Amino acid sequence: MPEIPDLEVIREFLNDRIAGREITRAEGPKPWIVRSLAADDFLADVVGRKFGRILRKGKDLLFPLGDDRLLAANLMLTGRLQYTEPDAKRSKRLYFLLGGEDFDLRYLDDRSMGRINYVRADQLDELRRLREQGPDALDPDAAFEDFAERLRPYSGEIKGIVARGKVAAGIGNAYVDEILWEARVSPFRKRKSLSDEELRRLFDAIPKTLNEATAVVRERMPPNIHVKVRDFLKVHRKGGEPCPRCGAPISEIGPNQKITSWCRACQPGGLVKN
Repeated sequence: MPEIPDLEVIREFLNDRIAGREITRAEGPKPWIVRSLAADDFLADVVGRKFGRILRKGKDLLFPLGDDRLLAANLMLTGRLQYTEPDAKRSKRLYFLLGGEDFDLRYLDDRSMGRINYVRADQLDELRRLREQGPDALDPDAAFEDFAERLRPYSGEIKGIVARGKVAAGIGNAYVDEILWEARVSPFRKRKSLSDEELRRLFDAIPKTLNEATAVVRERMPPNIHVKVRDFLKVHRKGGEPCPRCGAPISEIGPNQKITSWCRACQPGGLVKN
């Protein structure tokens, strides 16, 4: 799932190339993935509109299309955006594309998991995932006291709480592992067991981790914005490799894409049985 570092780079890349550009073509072998509240025929309605400057809200990219339309895209686990030339070979995973004279913006998805909505600007609040999320994880006005207060109602494992998006929006399964490693907090610790010092470390680790990762992704991802760059991460999916801080082997549990990776030496407590 794309998280803040990926989405920030995708947003920057596309703003440099399509902001202000007119959509002259809209095609979709599987346009049903777009849930439209703004028009009966999404593909017909977008032609002739111009891209505004793309925004990010948590894990969603918001594409203004003219004065009164927005395409809200949460790529979820398997969705991808591809920027390419119109004559480039089309993936079998193509759902729809929005094209100009010399570019295509294509939406690809391996398992139809993306949440794509086409709305009027005044309908954006009808999207529950946006309405209920917390402040952005990179909110420059974030305060520790507010962060701690948002955590207070929760009693479960800290990884799940942070990744849920109601405390800090834009963090998912991969970067929560990285943030917790940076903070030296076990992903399995219960929220109520964390001291004020540990919560402060967690709060400080969020922007540090995300900003450092964004700088790496910015250098390595473009122009292939449909390809995730994650090999530089310190612990996530690095099970069995040495911890870059202490050298102990990184532990890893979980099926499929919900893997949790952490260092038992650097992040003690709240351990689960093997």
